[in-house]
Amino acid sequence: MRLLLIGPPGAGKGTQAARLSKNYGIPAISTGDIFRENVKAGTELGLKAKEYMDAGQYVPDALTNDLVRDRLGQSDAADGFLLDGYPRTLQQVEELDDILGVAAVTLDAVVVLTADTDEVVSRLLKRSAEQGRSDDTEEVIRKRLDVYAEQTAPLIAVYAGRQLVLEVDGLGSVDEVTERIVDALSGH
Repeated sequence: MRLLLIGPPGAGKGTQAARLSKNYGIPAISTGDIFRENVKAGTELGLKAKEYMDAGQYVPDALTNDLVRDRLGQSDAADGFLLDGYPRTLQQVEELDDILGVAAVTLDAVVVLTADTDEVVSRLLKRSAEQGRSDDTEEVIRKRLDVYAEQTAPLIAVYAGRQLVLEVDGLGSVDEVTERIVDALSGH
């Protein structure tokens, strides 16, 4: 199964990606996690990514596309994957189409997690306090949500035109949300 998981920051994508990865036996590939790992390790990519992340901006497409192309070329992603946090722009959609076209595969579904803005801000502020994440101040969170609405939400229209979008309510218990996603996928 080849899936995309889309939703605003704080909608629970990471949590659900881990559960779906285990459920379907596919790797969950999160660009955000990969960037944070590089930041923690102090790599050149990590330092560049940190500048953008701390300002509430997305890491530029060129850096992100190279990372994703490399990751999807690894053997554990040959039979399926779940992308969390990519694509985020229309240019990245084109890049992903190219990557999949070269591999002669297609996406099976695009799961869109929906969540109330105030709930998302509350979740991210709590996570920031628990994990000490420098990219999760209230000002940066609201900026990220604005950037999401402006740049990422239009992707949903592209994938809806391809009959791939499954909208799932991201609020509720983790188990409830997982069950909603699995049900939506089985009915797709």
